[in-house]
Amino acid sequence: MADYQFSDRQPQVMKDYVYVLGEAVKKAPELRGVPTGVKGLDDLFFKVEWEDGKPVRKSLGGIPEYAVVNLTGMPDTGKSLIAEQFTIKQASLGQKVCFVTVESPASFVAAGLRERATAMGVNFEEIENNIILIDAASNARLRDDVPTMLDTLAYVYRTYRCHRTVIDSITGLYEAKEMLARSIVRAFFNFMKKWYQTAIFVSQKRSGHDELSAEAAGGYAVGHIVDCTMVLSKEILLSPSRAKAFKKELGDILRLFRIDGCRLCGHDTKIHLMEITELGLVEIKEPLVDYLRGKAK
Repeated sequence: MADYQFSDRQPQVMKDYVYVLGEAVKKAPELRGVPTGVKGLDDLFFKVEWEDGKPVRKSLGGIPEYAVVNLTGMPDTGKSLIAEQFTIKQASLGQKVCFVTVESPASFVAAGLRERATAMGVNFEEIENNIILIDAASNARLRDDVPTMLDTLAYVYRTYRCHRTVIDSITGLYEAKEMLARSIVRAFFNFMKKWYQTAIFVSQKRSGHDELSAEAAGGYAVGHIVDCTMVLSKEILLSPSRAKAFKKELGDILRLFRIDGCRLCGHDTKIHLMEITELGLVEIKEPLVDYLRGKAK
């Protein structure tokens, strides 16, 4: 402390940001689930209630409302599919969804969303006005200037009364400036909280990252800030020993999924099998350990 001189400094007390817990909890939103449209995922989040003097686990039925969720994995692991399924599901429930497309122009994303709606059995014409696209892929200022992007988001939230946001991908907003990744992610996280958004941030892994870690491009910046991280991985089983270990054929793809923490509620901690169906929909299957035990019988 000897290096710091406080003698000439006037106290700067931020009294408005000091809370008694009892007052802060009154402002906390009710814990509710937001359906994702991904089969097998929603019941992996839960809350605890007391019944007959005992704690009982109750399915939340989706990701926690107002959570900011990081969805991370290598390319072709199903991240964008989950983001699109979430978008279609919420739009079908009458919610306005703001979809920020950073990697692909809006018209191509619109085509993908239409395909996802068809696969999910949702009439696209009935929901297309519930989805608002921000085309950051086609506009460098939206991608590179955080205040401009946040101003545009605020315009969409005010105009369309959105409370659901997807950014695909958040990684694309700090390309070539990963030293700023943490501050950029923090700015978007705080903005989502200010506007009471339930949000999904898609983030990309680098090839050197461990497949099932929460790390993404830019380091652990995203995972440390957001409320929840969901990790997707895939492995092409090219060795006979790996194929045999997972009871699959040589050349099959093994897809795995896990939840890497959630601040807002309880969650399943197991590694689960994951599939992408012939219709292009992600489904979360049984825990890997149960699958291997069943196959071993």
